[in-house]
Amino acid sequence: MREYKPAEIEVKWQETWDKEKAFEPKEDKTLPKKYILSMFPYPSGRIHMGHVRNYTIGDALARYYRKEGYNVLHPIGWDSFGMPAENAAIKHGVHPKKWTYENIDYMRKELNRLGLSFSKTREFATSDPEYTRWEQEFIIKMYENGLLERRTQKVNWCETCHTVLANEQVIDGCCWRCDNPIEIKELPGWYIKITKYAEELLNDMEKIKDGWPEKVLTMQKNWIGKSTGLKFKFNLSDESRKKLNEKFDGYEVFTTRPDTIYGVTYSALAPEHPIIDYMLENKLFDEETEKKVRQIRSILPKERQAMEKDGVYLGIDVIHPLTGEKVPVWMANFVLMDYGSGAVMAVPAHDERDFEFATKFNLPIKWVIKPENGELDKTKAYTEPGILINSGEFTGMRSEEAKEAIMKKFEELGIGKKVTNYRLRDWGISRQRYWGAPLPFIKCPKCGIVPEKIENLPVTLPEDVEITGSGNPLEMHPTWKKTTCPVCGAEAERETDTMDTFVQSSWYQFRYVSDFHKYKDVPFRKEDEKYWMPVDQYIGGIEHAILHLLYARFFTKALRDLGYVSVDEPFARLLTQGMVLKDGSKMSKSKGNVVDPDEIVAKYGADTARLFILFAAPPEQELEWSDSGVEGAYRFLNRLYQNASKCYKTDKIPQIDISKLTKEEKEARRKVYETLKRSKDTYEKTFAFNTLIASAMEALNALNKIDNKDIYTEGYWILMNVLEPIIPHITSEISEELFNRENFKPIKIDEEALKKDEINYPVQVNGKKRAEISVPADANKEEVLKIAKEAVAKQIEGKEIVKEIFVPGRIINIVVKG
Repeated sequence: MREYKPAEIEVKWQETWDKEKAFEPKEDKTLPKKYILSMFPYPSGRIHMGHVRNYTIGDALARYYRKEGYNVLHPIGWDSFGMPAENAAIKHGVHPKKWTYENIDYMRKELNRLGLSFSKTREFATSDPEYTRWEQEFIIKMYENGLLERRTQKVNWCETCHTVLANEQVIDGCCWRCDNPIEIKELPGWYIKITKYAEELLNDMEKIKDGWPEKVLTMQKNWIGKSTGLKFKFNLSDESRKKLNEKFDGYEVFTTRPDTIYGVTYSALAPEHPIIDYMLENKLFDEETEKKVRQIRSILPKERQAMEKDGVYLGIDVIHPLTGEKVPVWMANFVLMDYGSGAVMAVPAHDERDFEFATKFNLPIKWVIKPENGELDKTKAYTEPGILINSGEFTGMRSEEAKEAIMKKFEELGIGKKVTNYRLRDWGISRQRYWGAPLPFIKCPKCGIVPEKIENLPVTLPEDVEITGSGNPLEMHPTWKKTTCPVCGAEAERETDTMDTFVQSSWYQFRYVSDFHKYKDVPFRKEDEKYWMPVDQYIGGIEHAILHLLYARFFTKALRDLGYVSVDEPFARLLTQGMVLKDGSKMSKSKGNVVDPDEIVAKYGADTARLFILFAAPPEQELEWSDSGVEGAYRFLNRLYQNASKCYKTDKIPQIDISKLTKEEKEARRKVYETLKRSKDTYEKTFAFNTLIASAMEALNALNKIDNKDIYTEGYWILMNVLEPIIPHITSEISEELFNRENFKPIKIDEEALKKDEINYPVQVNGKKRAEISVPADANKEEVLKIAKEAVAKQIEGKEIVKEIFVPGRIINIVVKG
C-alpha cells in the first residue's frame, strides 16, 4: 500500500504551478472572465484560521473557473499601512517599514504553503510608493473637484495613539487599538464629502441586491439613514436672546413626524450644541448646572445612547412656530450632534425617548394623535399613525395626510420646508501618525493650502524618524515638512497628517486589473478596467459590512466621475464568511484557543486544512474548530490517495456500457455523476462546499463496494476534477499520474447515469416508519402503494385505511384507525 506524503506532494505541485505560471491572468480579452477577490490581509506577522477560511473559499472558486475555461484574475495584496506597525516600533524598537515588509515576506510564504492560486505579478502592498503615488493623485483630483476639503471639526482623539479616530473605531469610549479612553477635541482635518453620494449609494443597492447578503445592504441603508421630514427654526424668546447676548436668535430642528407638531412641550439640544458651548464659555450657568452639563459632555455620544435619559434645563426658551407658546429648552443626553442640527422638538406623548425624559423630569405631555380604533393608553407614548386631535386646523386628519398638510403650511408661511436628511456624515481621513500615506498638500503663507504638483508625486515618508508614541513623527521631523510652494515658490510646509487606511482599501480592487510592472504611467489601464470590473465575487468578513464596503462603493463612484473608471459598483457579488471559533469562542491569544495554521499544515498538509475548513460548515456560518474533524479529513485523503491504485492510466474518460452493469455499479456511477452535477451549483451559486464534499465522500464509498476498473477509473476522473479546487495538491498528483491532468477540463454529465432503476421509499403508518421498500423507478402510484401495503400488512391488518399519502420519490404514509 503506497503512503500518502502530503509534504512531498504539496511542495512538488507548488513548484510546478510556479514554473507553469499557472495562476496568471491572460491578456486575451476575448475569453470570458472571472474576477475573484478576497479582502486582503493586514500584515500582522502570521496568518490565522480566519485567513485560511477566507482565502480557501476564494481559491476554490478561482480554480473552478480556470478549469471551466475562464480567464481568471485572483490576486492578493497587503493592507500594510496602519497603527500596529507604529506600536511595534515603540515596543520592539524596529522601524515600521522593516516590521511591515518582513511580516509580508513571512505571511506570503504561509499563504503559498496553502497552495493558494494567487497571481504573483499583481501582488502589491498599499505602503508601496508606486501605490501611494496614484492614491495621492486621486486625492488631489477630489480636492480640485470639491470632493475633499479641510475644515475644523470635533473629533474623537486618542491621546495614547495621538491620532483621530472615526466613531466606529471608538469602542465603549476607548480606542479600538490601545483600549485607552478617548476625548473629544476640535481639530482641523481633511474630509471627503461622501455625503454628496448618499442618494446614489442608496439607489444603487438595487443593482447589487441579487448578489449581496440582504443583511449587509440593510446595515448600509441604516448607516446612510435617509429620512424625509420638516426642517424649521425655533426662534428664541426675547429674554433668551438677551441672556445669550444676542449671539443666537434660534436654531433649526428636523422632524420626520410633523403630524405631532402640536404636541411639542419642550425642545432638547445635544450636549455639544454651539449654544451650550457658548453658555459654558461665558459662564451663563450656575455652578450646579455647569457641573451637570460638563459631566454629561464627558461621556461619549455612543455610550450616552445606552444610558438612562438625563439632562438639564438650560434656562432659555423658544417660541412654538404655530401656537406662539413658550417652549423650554433642555440639554438631553439622547440628542446627537452629528444627526440633523443637534437639536430636536420633543413630543413626549408620541416618542418613547421624549416620553421617558418628560416623565423623569415631570414635563408636560400633550396628546395630539389617537388610534383610529380603540382608546389611547396614556401610560406610554403612542408612536403609531392615527387621527390628529388638539391640533388646530389639522384636527381630524389622518397622520400621513397631516404630515404633508403641515409641511405645506410651514412652506406657505415661509417658516420651514420639506427636506431629506441623512445620518451619513462626511469621511474624516486625517490621521496624526507616521505610518500612513501622506496627504499631498502644502501650506503656503502666501497661497494658503495648495496641492502638490502631480509630477512631484509620490510624496513619500522620511525613513529617519523616531517613533516614541508621543506626537506626530512627521510634525516633529526636523526637515521633512520643509518645502517650497508649487505655486509661488515661497518657503512652505507639507501637510503632516496621513490618510486613514480605509482610503487604501477603497480602490485596491482597481489596481489589480493591470500588470503595473509593465504599465507604470497609469494607475491601471482603462481597457483592463473595462474588461475585469466589476469584481465577480468578493469574499470577506461581515465586520466590514459598513465602513470598508461603503467606502469602496463611494470611491468607485467618485473615480468614475473623475474619469478613471467605468463602473458604478465595484463588487457584483459578496460572500461574508463566518468566524472560526474554538470552544465556542472567537480564536484569540488571550483565551488560549488559537490554532496555528502552520502547525496544521506541517502535521497534516495543506489539503487537509483546506478540506476541513470547507467541510466543517457552510461559508456564511460560524465554524467550530474540531481536532477530530481535521483528523477525519486527513483519513479521507489517505483513502483517496491509496484507492487510486484501483484505477488504470488513460488520457480519456472510460466509455461505459450501461447495459452490462450491476445494480451496485449503476449506483456507484449515479453517486459520482450526482456529485459532478452538484459541483456546478456549488461553485457558481450556493458555495455549499460542505454538501459537495459529503457527496464526493458518498461517491467514493459507493466505488469501494464494486470491483469494476472502468467505473472506478471513470469515478476518479470525475471526482479528481470536482475536488481539485478544494484539495488541489493531491488531486493534481493523482490526475497527473493517472490521466496526465486531461481530466481538468469541463466534463459532460451523463444523464443516463443519473437515472435510477429503483427508488427507495420509507413506509409510514400514522406517521411512524414501519418499513422500507424498493420499487421500479417507472412504477405508478397504484403499484407503489400496493407494494407498500404488503410491506406493512401486519400494522394495518384489521384497520380502516383513512388516507394514503404518496409523495413521489420521497415518502409513503398510510393513515389508519381502529
